[in-house]
Amino acid sequence: MTSQPSSAAVQVQGLSKSYAVHDKEPGFVGSVKAFVNRKTRQVEAVRGVSFELAPGEIVGFLGPNGAGKTTTLKILSGLLHPSGGSARVAGFEPRRRERAFLKTITLVMGQKQQLMWDLPALDSFLINQAVYEIPDQQYRATMAEFTEVLGLEGILKKQVRKLSLGERMKCELAAALLHRPKVLFLDEPTIGLDVNMQEAVRAFVREYNERHGATVMLTSHYMADVTALAQRVLVIDAGQLVFDGDLHALTERGSGGKTIRLQLRRPATSDELAAFGQVVSSDGLSAELTVPRGEVSERAARLLSGLDVADLTVEDPPIETVMAELFGARSAPASAHPAPEAAL
Repeated sequence: MTSQPSSAAVQVQGLSKSYAVHDKEPGFVGSVKAFVNRKTRQVEAVRGVSFELAPGEIVGFLGPNGAGKTTTLKILSGLLHPSGGSARVAGFEPRRRERAFLKTITLVMGQKQQLMWDLPALDSFLINQAVYEIPDQQYRATMAEFTEVLGLEGILKKQVRKLSLGERMKCELAAALLHRPKVLFLDEPTIGLDVNMQEAVRAFVREYNERHGATVMLTSHYMADVTALAQRVLVIDAGQLVFDGDLHALTERGSGGKTIRLQLRRPATSDELAAFGQVVSSDGLSAELTVPRGEVSERAARLLSGLDVADLTVEDPPIETVMAELFGARSAPASAHPAPEAAL
């Protein structure tokens, strides 16, 4: 059955997903009770989520652990069926897993691998070429592009198990994008990578988006990934979409303060600085303060007149700080009791 065309790359309306979770008391007695009378409870991993992504858009998908991010991406990739609502990706209904749909999308999960462990990465690429029926000319052109952009020269013929984590992640990305998908779902693609390799992955995703006009939905706990690639962010918490907008608006919503960075000609103590705002850090000649948004001008004027200031800048707080303020209180329970998505 052919799906209806759509102008949006991704359409999600009232999407929900619930799981039956088994509860068991600890110890032998608890095991016996569970065997005789197994108790279950329903957990809603995703609850009534709605949004649309335009073709070629890069969107960050944020939220604390267990919020429903991975579950949502798996539904959009067709790996899970929703309990309610609807989803369309590139005009297709993901749950049908149509061949044309699978050739249009990809899902990259930083904690999962698709490459054959004991074979060179190049062999896995050839398998994907056959699976996706990629013409030889297109395959060679794509391989040449990825080899140049990702720096794959010299590693394609090594066994995957002998590659470093960064080299393996480069090959995972190349394998996942070999069929030139138009919709990319990237779930923690830079997890565990060093700073230089994280930047290399970001640069590759950015260039792929620009060259092929691909739509990208990205989750990451490294906020630098999101700030470097996305202007728009979706924030999910406890399965519900709680924010849809640009990063600046998220910062405005999540934090009541601004950051003032100081460079001083003469040292100032933390006690002296505390008269002007909350001291985040101080080493005598440089300092970082947090001040209320509505008092930035007044605090900055007082600093300039009260201290020997060489330089002063006013910035929005780092996105990590904003996310900690929004979700810090809820993240601890989530890690203690992971949502079902963590086990999938």
